[in-house]
Amino acid sequence: MTSSVPDPRDLVRWSDTLSAIARTGMGFTASLYERERYEEVLHVAADIKAAAHDLAEGIETTRETDHFVQEWLDNVGEGVPGYVTPKIAIGAVVGNDDGDILLVQRRESGVWLYPTGWADVGYSPSEVAVKEVEEETGIICEPVRLLSVIDGQRMGFSRFGMYMLLFHCRATGGTLEGHPLETSDVGWFSEDALPEVTAGAQWWGPVAFAAIRGEPVEAGFDSPRSPVWRADS
Repeated sequence: MTSSVPDPRDLVRWSDTLSAIARTGMGFTASLYERERYEEVLHVAADIKAAAHDLAEGIETTRETDHFVQEWLDNVGEGVPGYVTPKIAIGAVVGNDDGDILLVQRRESGVWLYPTGWADVGYSPSEVAVKEVEEETGIICEPVRLLSVIDGQRMGFSRFGMYMLLFHCRATGGTLEGHPLETSDVGWFSEDALPEVTAGAQWWGPVAFAAIRGEPVEAGFDSPRSPVWRADS
């Protein structure tokens, strides 16, 4: 009989999933007995998350397990508002008439990427895309099509449950000017002259520039895994 060591990313994902199930359950029950059982599940989830640190460096699981549990308990809601779901991020691939892409350099990391932001209540996803582009770059744009819906945790650029909706947008006006708090630089770049530190260009670059050139592009998404609870091989 052979055994395999779980991928640390799997451990973190399993932990987050268990904690989400437990917190959602706590938000829908008035039974003290059930709440106690769900809290026990949170402790198991915290142990799993802490164990991931023993298998891989760089995953932020070094805090005490009690800290994880308390953090989760502090975010328990009631009823439907308490149903735990992934966060939603919105990204915008903006092209101009020269076929260039609009990128911003994140102030906190120095990494270059297309404009992104968290989904806001009261805005549709495409409205968030337009708003984030203008806020971060000063450029006014219009949405053209949805390029992809992906699982950020599965892709490896998020340590918690997060979906990214990526839109292709067309620049229509505005003046190039970065956000004073969120960006350190902004600019237009051709496909063969992207900044050296550009995040994830290997997966979004070909689709983004194909869309900017006006080529037909189908919306991308993560293929279902089998089994779901193991990382991609």
